[in-house]
Amino acid sequence: MSERVGEHRFQVDLRGVVDLLSHHLYASPRVFVRELLQNGTDAITARRAADPEAPAGRVVIEPLPGGALRVTDNGIGLTEAEVHTFLASVGRTSKRDDLGFARQDYLGQFGIGLLSCFMVADAIEVVSRSAKGGDAVSWTGYSDGRYTVGTAEAAEVGTTVTLRPRTGAEHWLTPATVRELASSYAHLLDVEVTVGGERITEPQAPWEVTYDDPEVRRAALLEYGAKLLGSRPMEVIDLGVPEAGLRGVGFVLASPAQVGQGGHRVYLKRMLLSEDASKLVPEWAFFVRCVVDTSMLRPTASREALYEDDLLSTVRVGLGEQIRTWLLDLSVNDPDRLAAFLRVHHLGVKALAVRDDEMLKLVDAWLPFETSRGTMPLRVFRRGLSMIRYVETVDEFRSLAAIASAAGTPVVNAGYAYDTEILERLSRVDTEARVRRLDPGELAARLDPLPPGQEALVAPFLETARAVLRELDCVPQIRQFDPVTMPALYVMSQKARTQDTVRRSIEAVDELWSDVLSAFNDVTVEHRPELVFNWRHPLIRKITSYPPGPALRHAVEALYGQALLAGHHPLRAVDTAALNRSFLALLDRAFTDIPSLPSSDPEKT
Repeated sequence: MSERVGEHRFQVDLRGVVDLLSHHLYASPRVFVRELLQNGTDAITARRAADPEAPAGRVVIEPLPGGALRVTDNGIGLTEAEVHTFLASVGRTSKRDDLGFARQDYLGQFGIGLLSCFMVADAIEVVSRSAKGGDAVSWTGYSDGRYTVGTAEAAEVGTTVTLRPRTGAEHWLTPATVRELASSYAHLLDVEVTVGGERITEPQAPWEVTYDDPEVRRAALLEYGAKLLGSRPMEVIDLGVPEAGLRGVGFVLASPAQVGQGGHRVYLKRMLLSEDASKLVPEWAFFVRCVVDTSMLRPTASREALYEDDLLSTVRVGLGEQIRTWLLDLSVNDPDRLAAFLRVHHLGVKALAVRDDEMLKLVDAWLPFETSRGTMPLRVFRRGLSMIRYVETVDEFRSLAAIASAAGTPVVNAGYAYDTEILERLSRVDTEARVRRLDPGELAARLDPLPPGQEALVAPFLETARAVLRELDCVPQIRQFDPVTMPALYVMSQKARTQDTVRRSIEAVDELWSDVLSAFNDVTVEHRPELVFNWRHPLIRKITSYPPGPALRHAVEALYGQALLAGHHPLRAVDTAALNRSFLALLDRAFTDIPSLPSSDPEKT
């Protein structure tokens, strides 16, 4: 510095701005490297626009002895007037445009610039020579709000920024940290960036590299995805939305993912914006992680996320359509890859099928569903069926599947996410498909009756069972069904379930709401759950011939409790009491002939 021109004050409360930046705007001080790179890149872009014959752009980052950091660019440089405008003001975007920095052509949009460096430095020194001519100018800003401006010696057009670390922030300016941050932010920039003499920028983005063989390109991109994600992705999808100036790739994860888990890597004009951007693709596409570069999407004020606007919505729709097209293409051209994909990411496909007819066709033809006939696609399951029946819970399927299949009423397990909605929409892809939820009461009516002449023989047993089950709000039936290993089946029809729900609600609310709900319980026919005993089970044939008495009552209670547990039905307090009572009574009866040990209490001996 050859001459001191004067001391000035920033046109803002600098300490307040630095506090705002570090505690409210930026997630971490690490962004100071991005701001330095961004300013240098913008200056190079401005020089190219003013002089197409200007030298190739470069940004040189040099860690200095003593912990300082120097960043030099050969961009357009600054005059003294521009120094005051750019380096001492916040939010002067209109003046910035007047000076030639049109917002759509540059990374910086908010006029914050070098002030972010005060998060890691107490002093910032800038020496700049403008391509417009004139002497080089020096500027030194201090964290207490002062800055000085003077003339300087600088042979080349461009700008050099030197940071000297503040106490406690020295680690941010170490060579290893600076190299890591610069490589992360700038490795796709189309200018040469070096750190400590080593170039960190790449000539092309990985998805821009051309290959003679598509499979070689796919392998290279999958390897790139493995480095970013930490594990090799399953597939790679080319992505592009021209109206947003967006290009990139989407990686299909090789392991299951959840909605809202993880984000996307987004570059803005080839500078890293975010490693964890959200809302870039539709919610159903949570199995894809995108790496894209865009020139038109707007960043938030911190430049660490995307601003939600109409253009981002357009991008989300466009990327979703490309992912959907990729899936449909797999179903036609590569069924094996599609099957591998569905084994891992069926949830995302089902979420899309709920509102997309083409994806519904894919699910119908390819996605395996659990049915009483085995695991198979819906298209295979419904062959030869006039009606497709399903149950809404996994527990209901487990308790009814074998019986329904034996009764000639095959069912689909719709107990998982989106299954019910998909089944109900099947008529959109097959006009002849009729779908209905299975009513367990309907199933019980389809079970085989007792052999001729047996009704009279089991009448005493049924009389005892009615008396026992009346206290449990249930009625007994005896039928023949498979599997023979199931002694009894607890069945609650849809009407019985509705009445039971209303009764429980009446008991749980106050008198006013009880009167209101009672109006819905005004039924002429009482529908109760049924305990259906299986005549084909040897135990049932044995106890039906047993004389009425306490032992038979306890056997009925035990079979009732076992049927509830086997069907995963919730136990009421009265059900638990009956189960405990029958269990202890039957145990006691089993050990009736064994003498008890004497009590250890002398008074009871």
